Amino acid sequence: MTGKKERNDGAPTDARLSVARYQLKRMLPPDPADTPAPTDNDPEPNTAGQSMMEARAQYVEMAIQQAIRRGEFDNLPGAGKPLANLERGYDPDWWIRQKVESEKITGLGPLALTLRTENAELDARLDSAQSEAAVTEILRDFNSRVVSARRQLQGGPPVVTPTRDVAEHVALWRERRAARSDAARQQRESEAALLAALTWRERRRARRR
Repeated sequence: MTGKKERNDGAPTDARLSVARYQLKRMLPPDPADTPAPTDNDPEPNTAGQSMMEARAQYVEMAIQQAIRRGEFDNLPGAGKPLANLERGYDPDWWIRQKVESEKITGLGPLALTLRTENAELDARLDSAQSEAAVTEILRDFNSRVVSARRQLQGGPPVVTPTRDVAEHVALWRERRAARSDAARQQRESEAALLAALTWRERRRARRR
């Protein structure tokens, strides 16, 4: 899904244009049509209000088209790109997360956010550990901080980050480590077989590179 879609009349529209229209409408005087009609028995329609509404719409559209011709909507951030994070559910800390990600800030923010970020990167951190003891220590420390944050001892938004089962993730770490070892072994064997198939002149040239 992108930020653009087609209007009923076939003309392209954009989320940015909708925002611009909304802002311009706020700058205009109030529309009498938006004011509740008096509670009398007069059935006559408010034609003046209808004309004012049409005039406002025409003014807004004209102002937007003039801004487009002046290039005021050119090269805006995210232009022509899909809308970000549509696959995510509602996140009450979305603006904090977005700021942290855009500024590449680490170690700052409420625990609910920092623990969520750490949880997303935890497997990579575990894979860098050199022993099961180190993996176990990392997991226990992480779980301890999650439980402490859930008690809201330091305040902030609620913590929804789950704890990790130590035994399960140690086993997963062991499997990933074995898979990496097998892949490295197969790569070495493949390179050795390729080298063995070369002539001595080709091997000599390969070593010089």
